[in-house]
Amino acid sequence: MTFAAEIYIFTLFSIIRLQIPAMMLYYHLKEVNMKYFDAHTHIFPAKIAEKAVTFLENYYHHQWPGGGDTTDLLAAMDEAKVATSLIFSCATKPEQVKVANDFLAQAQHDHPGRFYAFGTLHPDYRDIPGELQRIRELGLKGLKIHPDFQKIYIDEPDMMRIYELVGDQLPITIHMGDKRTDFSSPWRLARVLDALPHLKIIAAHFGGYSEWDEVKKHLVGRNVWFDTSSTFWELPAAEARQIALTHGTDKILFASDYPASLPGQAIKDVLTMELSDEDNEKIFHLNAEKLFGLELPEL
Repeated sequence: MTFAAEIYIFTLFSIIRLQIPAMMLYYHLKEVNMKYFDAHTHIFPAKIAEKAVTFLENYYHHQWPGGGDTTDLLAAMDEAKVATSLIFSCATKPEQVKVANDFLAQAQHDHPGRFYAFGTLHPDYRDIPGELQRIRELGLKGLKIHPDFQKIYIDEPDMMRIYELVGDQLPITIHMGDKRTDFSSPWRLARVLDALPHLKIIAAHFGGYSEWDEVKKHLVGRNVWFDTSSTFWELPAAEARQIALTHGTDKILFASDYPASLPGQAIKDVLTMELSDEDNEKIFHLNAEKLFGLELPEL
């Protein structure tokens, strides 16, 4: 069954069984032809993808449906009619930085229009200004920071120096939140934004994986983007809707967190917020096109 057919059946079920007003039929069917930019995916070299996914499954205590390599991500994108995905690969050690950035740049080069890549940095890397320059020369579009795996506090002095070097030239996606750690608590990002309000920060996982009460307290309404990755497994759709509308839907980006979730399921998750046509179009692609200065290809 195609993804478009699944969305159609999902719509009819919602109208008939859940008594969603028939006026929303047009809105749901419009999603079949919607453009999609997935703002949060991870890929690994094919030879280590299975091992990497297994490690992440054990860390997060649930099974991941994606294979984690380029071929599998492209297949998942095609199934869900996702035009372009933003790809990440995190350097957990300084010596991994250059290799990871070369890998990401090659993937972006090999699949023009389908992949946008963010580079990686580590605060202990020997030449951060030089690697930032190389990231720009490679054509990478921003930076991804994963504090939990890199073991860094997002407001520590070494990270603040990196932010200052980046300025507003590149967007930075930061894995946010996790009740098990304090590396990226929402209050820490609020401190960063207080000091450097010009930064283009994307706070992943609706601003704070499993810490959405803290997101409401410290980040909602600030000059920061949220992505929708790894959120709806715990955050009720009604609460996600409230956060999105209060924060502003022009600062929300659709994201799957592949391979943790597949983009087709992530699209359905966003639709459970029952936002307007205009808001959905912003979230699914317009906000990303504006932020990254791109136009999605036709599939």
